[in-house]
Amino acid sequence: MQRKPLKEVLQDLEQELVRLGYTEGSMNFYRNRWRKLQQFADDQNETYYSEQLGIDFVEYHFHIFEKDFDKTLTQKDTQELRIIRMVGDFQLHNTVLRRYYKHREILTDNYYIGISSDFRKSCRQKDYSQVTVDHYVKQAERFMDYLVSQGIHDCHDIRVPVIHDYIKTLAGYTYKTVEQIICSIRAFLRYLLEKDILKNDLASKLLMVQARKQTRIPSVWTKEELEKLITAIDRGNPKGKRDYAIFLLACVLGLRVSDIKNLTFKNFHWKEKKLIFTQSKTRETVTLPLPNEVGWAVIEYLKYGRPKVDSSIVFVRHTAPFLPFSEGNHLSKLIQSYMRIIMCTPFQTQKFNY
Repeated sequence: MQRKPLKEVLQDLEQELVRLGYTEGSMNFYRNRWRKLQQFADDQNETYYSEQLGIDFVEYHFHIFEKDFDKTLTQKDTQELRIIRMVGDFQLHNTVLRRYYKHREILTDNYYIGISSDFRKSCRQKDYSQVTVDHYVKQAERFMDYLVSQGIHDCHDIRVPVIHDYIKTLAGYTYKTVEQIICSIRAFLRYLLEKDILKNDLASKLLMVQARKQTRIPSVWTKEELEKLITAIDRGNPKGKRDYAIFLLACVLGLRVSDIKNLTFKNFHWKEKKLIFTQSKTRETVTLPLPNEVGWAVIEYLKYGRPKVDSSIVFVRHTAPFLPFSEGNHLSKLIQSYMRIIMCTPFQTQKFNY
């Protein structure tokens, strides 16, 4: 690919941000920074953008690295770094990476909107869980949005190189995140093959990308860590009673978060001391014995902790409106809040039968 001068890169980047619907206020902010960057490059007799040029620019204007060393970086400083990173990403991938989609739809092209809607229907027909359907569709939409940024407006024109180029944009994410995204793209490509939109099986030709295999939260906990986590819960208040019951269901019975969130009153067979439910991932019916400590924790929550709400779901949120947890809530913030407690405070651990 022929390297473009910085001036052309910034012009193309501006057009892409306009296409993505950035507000005029945001555009004026970016244009101001780009003018300063271009002027800095001219002063350095640099025609092309480089990572070193970007580093020198933010250091000259904002003293970023001095603040980083002193741990005094502000949110504004982080935004300045993002602007420079955006230019580098766009020069490398011809697209804007790490965007936020919270307040707008990902797709604006009617053709791709139709493809996304049909893909969602196909996933539902295959009886995927709602969480899986939403994840597959969201990642497929981000891939289609990338296709538009590359000038591809029809799925018939998808080729292996553009798929691999998209996967390269995932560098820097954790290994697990990349794995999940690629799984979604494979499902989408298989759907296109089933509908005869693609003539070749491109899903089998996807490559993996280098990514960090470290995770912020350990995927395997020791018995001692679990006991500390459970002991950190304040069972004297309604929310604590709920969290205690949830954690015991996860730690003692090994339930997935998605299954805990979907438990209803009918799943608890108190006379038989059994928990019977349909797994959200496998769709299989599972019957588990209900140990005394788990059963009593749930009963205590139902009698003395659960808000009086008209819902068959056992575990609900404790802030108004008192609704069941959303499909996309993996309770990670709940776990992190107790992790912070056990990291700062010594505890006498409580013994449980796992």
